Amino acid sequence: MVTPQDKPLKKMKFVSSAEKEPSSTTTISEDSKSGRGMSTMPRVVKRKLQKIKPVVEYNKRGKGCGPAHTEMQSYIGVLARSRVPLVDKKWADIPNDIKEQIWEAVDMAFVVGQGGKTSVLSSAAKKWKDFKSTLTRHYILPYINEREKLSQPPAVYKFIEKAEWDAFVASRLSKDFESVHSQHAQIREKLEYNHRLSRKGYAGLEDQLEETMPGVEIDRSTLWKKARQDKLGNIPDPKVAKKAKLIDDLQKQVAEGSLSITGSNDVLTMALGPEHPGRVRGVGAGISPRQFFNLPRPQRVKFADQLKESVRIVLQEETKKMEARTKQLVEAEREHLLSQLSHLIPNFDPSMLKPKTSPMNPMSDKASCSGADVRSLHLEDDTARNGEQQEQTKSGALDNQDEEKREENKDEQKMGETIDEGKKEEEKENKDEGKEEDTNVEEKKEEKQDEEKHDEEGDEVLDYSNVEVPSSLQSLCGYVETTLKPQGKIMTFNIEKEVFGADRSTFVLHEDITQFAGMEEIGATVVAVYMRCLYDLLREANMCSMVGFIDPAQVSANAGSLTDRSRIVASRLQKTDGEQIFMMPYNPGRHWVLLIVRAKRETVYFLDPLPGNRVVDEEGKNIVNSALKIYNSHIGRPGRKAPIWKTLPGTPKQPSSVECGYYVMRFMRDIIMDPSLEFEKKFAKGKDQAPYPQAAIDEVRKEWAEFVCLHMD
Repeated sequence: MVTPQDKPLKKMKFVSSAEKEPSSTTTISEDSKSGRGMSTMPRVVKRKLQKIKPVVEYNKRGKGCGPAHTEMQSYIGVLARSRVPLVDKKWADIPNDIKEQIWEAVDMAFVVGQGGKTSVLSSAAKKWKDFKSTLTRHYILPYINEREKLSQPPAVYKFIEKAEWDAFVASRLSKDFESVHSQHAQIREKLEYNHRLSRKGYAGLEDQLEETMPGVEIDRSTLWKKARQDKLGNIPDPKVAKKAKLIDDLQKQVAEGSLSITGSNDVLTMALGPEHPGRVRGVGAGISPRQFFNLPRPQRVKFADQLKESVRIVLQEETKKMEARTKQLVEAEREHLLSQLSHLIPNFDPSMLKPKTSPMNPMSDKASCSGADVRSLHLEDDTARNGEQQEQTKSGALDNQDEEKREENKDEQKMGETIDEGKKEEEKENKDEGKEEDTNVEEKKEEKQDEEKHDEEGDEVLDYSNVEVPSSLQSLCGYVETTLKPQGKIMTFNIEKEVFGADRSTFVLHEDITQFAGMEEIGATVVAVYMRCLYDLLREANMCSMVGFIDPAQVSANAGSLTDRSRIVASRLQKTDGEQIFMMPYNPGRHWVLLIVRAKRETVYFLDPLPGNRVVDEEGKNIVNSALKIYNSHIGRPGRKAPIWKTLPGTPKQPSSVECGYYVMRFMRDIIMDPSLEFEKKFAKGKDQAPYPQAAIDEVRKEWAEFVCLHMD
């Protein structure tokens, strides 16, 4: 428990409207008030004259928090009391010009942020209503039998005119109001668990707990409990104390793993019962269940569709059962075969029938524009060779002719290799002859179309065997040959949460390094590790608040459902003030592209290293569009019907089918090396589309290798 003496004063950020850059800020401690009376907020008026505006901060759910927000709420209360007439009307009946005056006064005194007008006027409406309730409870109802004391407005509220006060008193003493007051009093009596929050609300309480309880997950059950404690940490109300004890017990069961929670069925729901429709307890007003629990929008489903879905689920379950049964039969048959071979062949080793595979890394799937997966092809070749060896062993055990079979297979293999070499030489000669002949215009068009249709046919791969390897990459390759391959080791990397929004670990295989050194196709591991390297450059340039990264392994094809990937992107966007751009390397299946998301402008930039008029993959587009909708809901703005997608065609174009990953890495480097972030102009239409020189790609490879070398034993 942090005592008032120990609690550090939280600073309030100010921006001078005379300055151009919001980054030019000063901080002062929040003023403390002595005594209670009518707040007039003179310090706010003074700062307005000095053209200094505090910046209102918001938490991850878009709710205001911090000292600037608390002070703004007090100022809204002053405006609601002094500028809105004290009439017996609803807020909707108040003239719009009065509401505009309140908003303009707040906007001149604070940096509220986008979408702030709605929240400011909603707060003003509530404070105006609370003010009338305060006058009624403290200055009218206690003096019903002493009417002479109701002849003048309260001395503390000198701005209330007598005529206005007389009309208000008359309305509060009417029979109609007495009936309404009685109804509301009965409703108020049903509220059992009253909180003890002040102006800070749940958002301010959560902000305070995050400072005083670092490293502790603060869920809404903790907020609900803390909101009902007094300054000493005790809960005076026995009913509330009983529920708090139940919450503690449930939280302990969840921590021990004996109780599981999902969605809205969390600890607070278990302790207090189901939520009321449209509301969420323990988080404050203005947050719907769909926003808080991230629930999908309910949709009407026809009976026929429900029936189809039920049938699909049943068929899916039956298919799984059949697959499991088939797997059991195959395993039983394999064990029987191994038993027979063990009796027929002396010193038989069953492990010789198992294919040799490398450890699988979820981020190591290779990708090129031709769709070639080098490691999977090698694995298939090994499996095929092991299958042939198994067939030969089985045949030898049954016919006692295994040696002759092996010799025949060796001869056939040598003959096949000779034929293959002859074919390669013939193809090489034909290729050389084709280079000497001129091609006509139609053939050139066909070749260009073939290059653009990389999803259907593999593109030409340049020969990089003579390309000089950077010295750091040569050292890394030496480490592969002396340590990784002989000892069967991998290189593990821990990527901090500041890079991708969450702590994660991955590992690099020796194949990743050798293929990277040979300018072969690369996977998400290589790209993600380079993004970690670029993060160091951002940190040195103090640009982390300008540029962020999205993990390519979690959003590319086969990384999960479209909904899951959209939520991952939305989670990254929610941790920004809106001005930050997020670079998202994306692989739809065979090719690397770069997407740049600017959430505040609802704009997405598409950079593709392949030549031609490229279009965005539909799945990738849906992922980002859905993420922006979630982000808009988080910050409370309606947003566009559809985000703006801009293709930047002026990027350098890759010369063959394997460089797409290297080009995307270079794109990101070029962008962050320009502090102005004017990449839209840099890669605009009409700019040079020539390939990067090999030196530019080698610069990226050198930086990657130097970073990886830091993790060598």
